[in-house]
Amino acid sequence: MHPALTWALQRLVVAPLVVALTVLMWTTLPLTLVVTGAMSGLVPGWLRPVRLLWLAILHLTLESILLVELFGLWIGSGFGLFVRRPYFERIHYDLMQTYLVVFFREARRVLRLKIETVGPAPDAMPGEPLLVLCRHAGVGDSFSIMYALMHWYHREPRIVLKSTLAWDPALGVMLTRLPSRFVSAARGHDVIAEIGDLARNLDHNDAFVIFPEGGNFTANRRRRAIARLRRIGRHTMADQAEDMHHVLAPQPGGVLAALDAAPEADVLLVAHTGLDHLDTVANIWRELPMDKQLLMGWWRVPRSEIPDGREFRIEWLFERWRQIDAWVAEHRPVDLPRKRATRRTSVG
Repeated sequence: MHPALTWALQRLVVAPLVVALTVLMWTTLPLTLVVTGAMSGLVPGWLRPVRLLWLAILHLTLESILLVELFGLWIGSGFGLFVRRPYFERIHYDLMQTYLVVFFREARRVLRLKIETVGPAPDAMPGEPLLVLCRHAGVGDSFSIMYALMHWYHREPRIVLKSTLAWDPALGVMLTRLPSRFVSAARGHDVIAEIGDLARNLDHNDAFVIFPEGGNFTANRRRRAIARLRRIGRHTMADQAEDMHHVLAPQPGGVLAALDAAPEADVLLVAHTGLDHLDTVANIWRELPMDKQLLMGWWRVPRSEIPDGREFRIEWLFERWRQIDAWVAEHRPVDLPRKRATRRTSVG
């Protein structure tokens, strides 16, 4: 679809519908609570329908508030004329962080999750630009990583996302105003060049974020990634990918472009485990409330440890991904005792 048509549909049709749906859900909330409460008595799991209802209402409410605020900022910035100036950029980052903090903390409480991190503390991350390479798996991984980067590590992320995510009303509007990219593999669309452009001119508190696997881990995607490597003649990489059972083979093009565009930036590797198996709506439904521990691992790689040369860097990337695969294998999901989970307070 043409970008101009996407822009018009998103702002003139989808955004108003989200606000209208939010108003409808709040005005019918008493009746909805009665229905979901009755359903909770028939469905296994403690108040499962009520939990999902509350998260849906919270998400729609935050989206609607953001849309109204973003519309006000558009007017205040001269009807979009100055909306990408540093002053307004800072306001947009603050709005994003507020949304993430509110939704992430409430979702963690409602879903009964405990989060622990392994890696450098925030005060061990000096003011230098970072290239953040993230494992892509499970529910809400992008949300949790963005939350950690902004709230714990005080970074302003530049994010590479799939173009389909631009249809999210508030996310689509906000990230088109911030230094991020919705990329598509459509014909004539140079994804690698866009990634390189985005990674240039990072400042001291920027974090360029990319998911080298290109999508959430599933067994079918793993098989397709291995088959693709063999099809293009990368048999050594395919053999390496077959030895990795918890991650997809990384696609090096975007990573190499970012490394070339930001030669001053260190690399931060990020992986999480605990919700990997929640890859379908049915699995998510069965797991509520989750009573799980989500473990996030962070590894900082100084730029001096990253080799020069395309092939050497590809080997380095695959080696790092093998290390992440081994880490995930050693840290399988941990079930928290239900009574203990209701008393414990999560990090952050």
